[in-house]
Amino acid sequence: MSETHTSARRTGQAQASRLVRLRLSSLGAVIMLIVQFVLGIVYNLYGTAPTPTKSVGLFSSPDLALHVILGILLFIAALGQLIRAIAVRHRLSVWMSAIGLLAILGAGFAGLGFAGNGASGASLGMSLAFAVALACYVILVFALPSSASAGSSA
Repeated sequence: MSETHTSARRTGQAQASRLVRLRLSSLGAVIMLIVQFVLGIVYNLYGTAPTPTKSVGLFSSPDLALHVILGILLFIAALGQLIRAIAVRHRLSVWMSAIGLLAILGAGFAGLGFAGNGASGASLGMSLAFAVALACYVILVFALPSSASAGSSA
């Protein structure tokens, strides 16, 4: 086997390995988003809803505090996902990771608005942004290879 062929094969395997890691990172984001959704629903059902005259502190209850903390962790994870996608130079991963990050940011800002005045539009914004982010990361889970050998062309 020639040295050029061997180094090309190693490069292809390294790329495939990075894509597998992106897939696993996407799966982690999906799981975090689902937990975030559950925490939001729990607070919605059992927490104190804000009103136009009375806002709710972001750490006023354990449910809401966990929801806020997980939201911050989701932002960090989504940013890391986008950085990895850019490093791998996989076009679909870059686009879906960027849209997922923007959706998570949108949900966060909508959540801040909801906590401030209880606006139903902000609540809708959170849920729609969640759905967009979830769709982006689910697409990556299914589009990226599940093992390094599946992604390489040996």
